[in-house]
Amino acid sequence: MNIAQGIAYVGVNDHEIDLFEGLYDVPNGMAYNSYVILDEKIAVMDSVDARFTQQWLDNVAAAVDGRTPDYLVVHHMEPDHSGSIQAFMEAYPTATVVASAKAFAMMQLYFGTDYADRQLVVKEGATLSLGAHELTFVAAPMVHWPEVMMSYDAAAKVLFSADAFGKFGALDVEEDWACEARRYYFGIVGKFGKQVQALLKKVGKLDVAAICPLHGPVLCDEYFAQTESDLGFYLNLYNIWSSYGVETEGVFIAYTSVYGHTKEAVEQLAAKFEAAGCPKVVVSDLAREDMAECVEDAFRYGKIVLATTTYNGGVFPTMSTFIEHLVEHNYQNKLVGLVENGSWAPTAAKGMRAKLEECKDLTIAEAVVTVKGKAGDDAAAQMDALAAEMLA
Repeated sequence: MNIAQGIAYVGVNDHEIDLFEGLYDVPNGMAYNSYVILDEKIAVMDSVDARFTQQWLDNVAAAVDGRTPDYLVVHHMEPDHSGSIQAFMEAYPTATVVASAKAFAMMQLYFGTDYADRQLVVKEGATLSLGAHELTFVAAPMVHWPEVMMSYDAAAKVLFSADAFGKFGALDVEEDWACEARRYYFGIVGKFGKQVQALLKKVGKLDVAAICPLHGPVLCDEYFAQTESDLGFYLNLYNIWSSYGVETEGVFIAYTSVYGHTKEAVEQLAAKFEAAGCPKVVVSDLAREDMAECVEDAFRYGKIVLATTTYNGGVFPTMSTFIEHLVEHNYQNKLVGLVENGSWAPTAAKGMRAKLEECKDLTIAEAVVTVKGKAGDDAAAQMDALAAEMLA
């Protein structure tokens, strides 16, 4: 697959994987992207997971067609991208590896060598001429590892973006970009919104026609034609996500329920939101739905309700875990409503509030719904108050 004049795709699809990073369900697999720039000199852009080394090397060999690569550019050292570096350096003993100083320190840890006699250390603003193509390096620390560099090819107007603008899913499966990119972003990158915002300011100064990420499709004219979108669509979503803004107006209700009474209360509350004109109400059972999907929705909407049972005098374990995920990912700029259930000593709202205090710039609604066993008139009135406050 040709990305632009002189730039070819040589990545691989992984349908063997079930959990990405041992945590995220990936029913449609993963893509480990790699690219080759063919010019007076040849640069291979990143390697792939070690399980696919030979397939990748075969792809590279086919792309260079008898020539020898001059450079291996390493943008990111996470093992799903760096796992085949050693094999490449052995296959092409005259090649130079190009990376940041921190990336070379990681190579020493992973491979027992930093290729001191075959390395080119680059930093922000450094350039690498390949002929007609010249790479300019863009530092992107903590997007989402500290060693990350990106590179920009002005001749082709292509940004090689490391893990930014990536998504879950192999490239031979058709699916909506935003859904799996959103889940990927908030799970993998979401904590580092400040750093992504800094990166977007740098990208905004470049004339970018295509983005080549390390996961997911290449965002270019061909892909835009298939999706009826343009590069601005993806940049805008990244801006919303990294600034912790509101992507979709509505309310997300995340709940846990033991015997069904909290679920019944949540259904009543959802109906009240809808009756009051809320444009969208999404309800998720935390015990049964993918946790990463629930985290994604918590960030997507500007308003969220957490509803749970009191358990051992505290917060039900699944809800506790969910809130921990939000805290770990810098959850902020949201309005939060609380619903608690407890047959004799409801304390879950107090526990949830305490956990949420670790988040910054959260507003917790004054109205709290307390269900004692099964929602009655008192709880219904509290639901009305909560819905009115959150939709005001």
